[in-house]
Amino acid sequence: MKPITGSPVLTVSSPSHIHCGRTIKNSALETIFALTPAILFAIWHYHMQAVRVLALSGFIAVITETVCLYIMKRKVEANNFTTLLCGLMFGFLIPPAAPWWLVTVGSAFSIIIGRMVFGGLGASPLCAPLVGWAVITVSWPDLMNFDMTMLASELTYPLSQLKNFGPEILNEYSIKNLILGNQLGGTGAAQAGAIIIGGIYMLGRKIIRPDIPFAFIAGVAITASLFHVIDPLKYAPIQYHLLCGSTLFGAFFLLTDTSSSPVGHIPMIAYGLTAGIMVILIRVYGMYPDGVPFAILLANLMTPLFDKIRPAPFGGVTNIHLQR
Repeated sequence: MKPITGSPVLTVSSPSHIHCGRTIKNSALETIFALTPAILFAIWHYHMQAVRVLALSGFIAVITETVCLYIMKRKVEANNFTTLLCGLMFGFLIPPAAPWWLVTVGSAFSIIIGRMVFGGLGASPLCAPLVGWAVITVSWPDLMNFDMTMLASELTYPLSQLKNFGPEILNEYSIKNLILGNQLGGTGAAQAGAIIIGGIYMLGRKIIRPDIPFAFIAGVAITASLFHVIDPLKYAPIQYHLLCGSTLFGAFFLLTDTSSSPVGHIPMIAYGLTAGIMVILIRVYGMYPDGVPFAILLANLMTPLFDKIRPAPFGGVTNIHLQR
């Protein structure tokens, strides 16, 4: 089409982009690699129970998505390893002694309700492994109780001890033991030291941005310190809230899920801070000892609101202009 004489010539074309070289498959493989220390620590503590849970949850996740894609007449994408990663992350959250059918049901729900209902990879507004976790936690709470399912273990669940006996009982847990994972909790999520190693790897490789995990940890630390300052005999110190349960696993691996987290620095910081504050509120006032999964799911639901926090476009009309 020829331009009208005297009018400006506008050429519309796609912007130029430089591909960073990173693919979905590579990111999934690197995340699985970052989880490897926690997997090894879980096997060290729970032996074949950890192998059984993690292998079964990963296998069921891949099979479930393959069947769903076949029914939906879409291309099978199991070779991008994102489904295996989703299954592994679900396995990290459940007790090592969970029965096989509970692992199967939870892993299948993570894929069906957490991913495929919304259109598959990248379309879910919720962190998929947490959807499966929430379904089985609400449906079979006794089987998700770490103390009840791990009676044969010498380890105890510190967050449950805190809930039932107060912060003084936490003096039995040294920081060294908590970092080494000598505590009951999710199969891989309770391996605090190994999770930190994996998180540093993720940050160093720039697979995740530091905004969300640091804001989340800051939210947990600030809120926990406020409660502890108000009444040290009733509320636990910061270090136990950070090293117990799935706090660090949530900070580096769950909260940073790309499809359910906001974009932009300020929305990410607000998202992380909100989730961190809710963790402590749930632990203090809620019935669940570890508030991380529910706090992240609630933060996921607020992601569209956080995404509305954005700078005004250059040259656009802002509220400041309207007030003049």
